[in-house]
Amino acid sequence: MEFSKRLDLFGPEIFAALNNKKVALEQQGKKLYNLSVGTPDFKTPEHIKQALITAAADDENWKYSLRDLPELLDTVCGYYQRRFGVADITPDRVMSFGGSQDGIGHLGLALLNDGDTVLLPDPCYPVFMTGALLGGAKPWYYKLTKENNFLPAVADIPPEVAKAAKMMLVSLPANPVGSIGSPALYQEIVDFCRQYDILLVHDNAYSDIIFDGAQGGSVFNTPGAREVAVEFFSLSKSFNVTGARISFLVGRPDVIAACKKLRTQIDFGMFLPIQKAAIAAMTGPLEGVKAQCALYQARRDALCGGLRAVGWQVPDSHGSMFVWAPLPAGYTDSMAFCLALIEKAGVICTPGASFGPSGEGYVRFALTLPVEKIAEAVHAIAQSGILR
Repeated sequence: MEFSKRLDLFGPEIFAALNNKKVALEQQGKKLYNLSVGTPDFKTPEHIKQALITAAADDENWKYSLRDLPELLDTVCGYYQRRFGVADITPDRVMSFGGSQDGIGHLGLALLNDGDTVLLPDPCYPVFMTGALLGGAKPWYYKLTKENNFLPAVADIPPEVAKAAKMMLVSLPANPVGSIGSPALYQEIVDFCRQYDILLVHDNAYSDIIFDGAQGGSVFNTPGAREVAVEFFSLSKSFNVTGARISFLVGRPDVIAACKKLRTQIDFGMFLPIQKAAIAAMTGPLEGVKAQCALYQARRDALCGGLRAVGWQVPDSHGSMFVWAPLPAGYTDSMAFCLALIEKAGVICTPGASFGPSGEGYVRFALTLPVEKIAEAVHAIAQSGILR
């Protein structure tokens, strides 16, 4: 049987090799520190779990939902006012997705045609590339460089590329590089997209994990964004509900309508008890979200500061739950280094090569262990000899 040529668009699954190595070492009894997958280890708040349990006890909630509950859409609108101070979001500007990864992965099928140009950050989260390629688009990578603090520089995008571009994806705070935006940067990006009639797609999964006193916001805090932007907003990292897959696309009604049309062909809507849990998250207390951010910062300090203390010059992440680390001296292949790090130190991270053309030369750590475990992982790295 000949399978779809679409599969040829994607490279080998590097995570399979890492997982095989992990399983083999676990069977040998080696102690491992998993800092690879970005799923929070904090507990889901009780009021969110209880809302899901209560809703799941109602037999009516086990049927197809077929739509987003009006109460859910109203709650998202209210949350944008409460959390971001954005008052003009209306229900026709909101739809749910089963996680931002699902949404971004399908976005190109609804919005792009073969040969369209899409501006993608490099490095970027892999589904950015997947969504563009599935939509038949040609990615054009704008570089996130160390010299520019891993931030988008729209002035460096050639005018002929900008004129051809249909869509631009931006992620701030950024996975995997940990950079954060400023109001001035957002304004520059919005103005650029307005000038060239480009749809701006903002991945806003980490606005509640931002360090050193900075404040996370929404693209819709930026004047002019309403006309050119949509934003993926996720509950996963803020409320520790990654497995429930709760996210929303917010913004231009024409884009929302197009994505809804596609969704009706492949999905029957979000499970109603999960919709109820989402409502509970967005209407409940937010003090825990802020406290959790402080814990992430402590983990950032333990990892980055700890690695610098043992001779690996890893800069501090400014936001997200990730650290972007240059390979230590003497290493050039991120996949080979990751395999060596597991073997010698028992520490699991993700090779930078999986995050786009410019990811080689780096690895990504996820801040998914407590401070004391991170300290143990740093000690294991120091004792392994891999830095010498």
